[in-house]
Amino acid sequence: MPPPKTESSPASAPDLDILGDQVIIHPTGYVEPPASQDEGHERNLVEHMARFRESPLDFLREVSLHVSGTGWRAYDEVLGQPIFYSGFSENMKAAVMKTPMLRQKIEDLAQRRVEVEERSGLLGDEKDRFGDKIRRKTEIETSLQEVALELTDGMICKMESKRFIRGAYYLCTQLLTRAYHQGIHVSSEEVLRLRSVAEQAAKKKHSIVFLPCHRSHVDYVSLQLICYRLSIALPTVVAGDNLNFPVMGSFLQHAGAMWIRRSFGDDALYTTLVQSYIDTLLQNGFNFECFIEGGRSRTGKLLSPKFGILSFLLDSILSGRVDDAIICPVSTQYDKVIETESYISELLGQPKPKENLQDFLSASSVLSLKLGRVDVRFHEPWSLRDFINGQQARKDQSLATKSPTNLESSENRVRVLRTLGFKVLSDINAVSVVMPTALIGTVLLTLRGRGVGKSELIRRVEWLSGRVRNKGGRVAHFAGAPTEVVVDRGLEVLGSGLVGVVDGLPETTYYAVDRFQLSFYRNMTIHLFITEALVSAAMYTRVKQGGGPDNQRISFDRLHDQVYFLSQLFRGEFIYPTAGLLANLNATLRGLEKDDVITVSRDPAGKALSAGLSDTERKNGRENFDFYCFLIWPFIESTWLGAVALMGWTPPFEQKAEVWLDVAKAQEAAQLLGKTLYHQGDLSYFEAVNKETLKNAFQLFEDEGIVNLHKSKDKNVPSTIKLAEGWTPKRDPATWNIIPEGNLWSFIETIANSRREGKNRRDGATVSTRVLVLADKVGRQLFESASAPSDAAVDAMRSPTKRRRREMQTKARL
Repeated sequence: MPPPKTESSPASAPDLDILGDQVIIHPTGYVEPPASQDEGHERNLVEHMARFRESPLDFLREVSLHVSGTGWRAYDEVLGQPIFYSGFSENMKAAVMKTPMLRQKIEDLAQRRVEVEERSGLLGDEKDRFGDKIRRKTEIETSLQEVALELTDGMICKMESKRFIRGAYYLCTQLLTRAYHQGIHVSSEEVLRLRSVAEQAAKKKHSIVFLPCHRSHVDYVSLQLICYRLSIALPTVVAGDNLNFPVMGSFLQHAGAMWIRRSFGDDALYTTLVQSYIDTLLQNGFNFECFIEGGRSRTGKLLSPKFGILSFLLDSILSGRVDDAIICPVSTQYDKVIETESYISELLGQPKPKENLQDFLSASSVLSLKLGRVDVRFHEPWSLRDFINGQQARKDQSLATKSPTNLESSENRVRVLRTLGFKVLSDINAVSVVMPTALIGTVLLTLRGRGVGKSELIRRVEWLSGRVRNKGGRVAHFAGAPTEVVVDRGLEVLGSGLVGVVDGLPETTYYAVDRFQLSFYRNMTIHLFITEALVSAAMYTRVKQGGGPDNQRISFDRLHDQVYFLSQLFRGEFIYPTAGLLANLNATLRGLEKDDVITVSRDPAGKALSAGLSDTERKNGRENFDFYCFLIWPFIESTWLGAVALMGWTPPFEQKAEVWLDVAKAQEAAQLLGKTLYHQGDLSYFEAVNKETLKNAFQLFEDEGIVNLHKSKDKNVPSTIKLAEGWTPKRDPATWNIIPEGNLWSFIETIANSRREGKNRRDGATVSTRVLVLADKVGRQLFESASAPSDAAVDAMRSPTKRRRREMQTKARL
């Protein structure tokens, strides 16, 4: 490929020379700083562009360069299959409609409908039935094809115009650099590797499937800008149709968005249509992008993988319809996420507002903020076909069978799908960069006391940076600037709304203003220390009892049991190392012992017998041990809250009939209970009431058989829930109060053993008195609500005939 032309202008965007296997970026006035060996080379792909008010001539020049497509801006010789040409959309629709899978599904649906109509006696006399069936089937197929074509047109991305994408790149870069004034940073080594993989994939007509984490709507923009800047074919991006609102929806669709419903329900035609479109993209080597977590993470840490789109990708390969695809996990990290304030509102129970153009435009003030930089990291890409073959070989080896395992069977397919999802998450964590704001947020939320002095903040940030690197993580660096400068920049980005300053003191002192919002940034580091946090929380069951060092030691067996309990408790929250519980526990003990946080007594064979805090750690005020506990305590608190809320689900004495509770109302009641307990001093962390963590707790309770859940497929009928048999507490016949005993109570006490102990409470006595009474009070309101007929039920009783006729008409229309 011929080298792109470059233009030198002090106001122009940085140019990227692509010469063979070298990538050289020339930002104006930029001198490459010395990089440490472990950090590698970083480059800013997107810097400030000229603005009309500041430099009108340079502004007009840059606009003309993008419109005319000068140099790399032309986006002519991309690595990948041809995109952005007139007729692209029509060709794609035609290809999707011709797929054998879609055609077969339309034929099957038409046949099934004809059979229904025949049984209903809607096809006329028996002597003419054969001809009527053929004619009716043809009519239905034609109708379904029209529906499929309309759905396809609304779903597919429409990469039609290069002039459009040049303008879109310029516009998005202008907007992004106004918000993230330090630009998008990437690793040169990873970019070189990605371009090499893209070149090989283009030759083999294989798609690169980008699987990024998802924390902000900016994620969509940043990866597209990087691909454009590096002359890699833009991927088709899976996006929820909630973003397909007027004006913006069309813009995003022409820039690469593929609109899909948030839920497919039982729509067989739509499900097949999505699979056919994905097959078409992968068969023709078009790049593809979807977010492994599904929606945006409101908590700052990775969410559990969503398997919907992954299932389509896996099916494409397993079925043989697609030869191979290249998986590229991507990590996107921010100094500050634009949406964190709205996330907190949602986590506190406020409904998510529907996206619309007015809200988008009203957020324009955000685009003038200085939110730092965006760091994008690419894991080494790998073959999906090789991954599947490896899983098959591993399964065959474990079964010692000569015949290959059938991975298309339901059980094996689910296993491979889960392994695929969690491997991608693990790869994302492996390349994620910890930003200065995450370091500062973590330090502020893991220190005892109200605030911290400037010197102590810097010391702890340096300590945490070292710990991150020792754990194999990456820390963002700023041209070799000293820690004090990096901390100052991070504090500036976080702003006074999150971190406050106490004036008039001998030393500048900082404190957390909004601990809930700061927890978003703390959660960006927790995955690196999850095993240390679990071990520390398990050891805390003895440390909290006080007494001398010997009294606070914990036996290995008891430590193992509590770590196992906690790891099972949070298996939906965190990703653990794959070595297994015992291996992870022993490795963590050795690491903490090496850091002089704990001491471990062992038998002559080296087997651990007990563990306790080291003398050095005690002299240092338990600062390292407490750090690990502070990381996990909010999650322990939230799960404890969810379990205590279950005690309130004990049926009242006067309730004779079986009652199922509304799931959404039950979760809201748990949040209300948590807010009350926090303000009354029985809950240590306000962030424990966040909706996402409580939702994960309820999922755990379902998985463990503590509750029974009835999921509704009708969006107008709520899902319901109740305590499972054997987990329902009993009431005192004399007082009608809930008795604190039984399986559920034991479960709560096991969680409470690792809770942070408050100054004015002791877990057992507090929970069994006023907390339990309050949980019962909240629970009674749930039962009263469940016993009252719903609005939908009242409507059904008032006009059953009309409702039934409307349902029949809907079915007939299908």
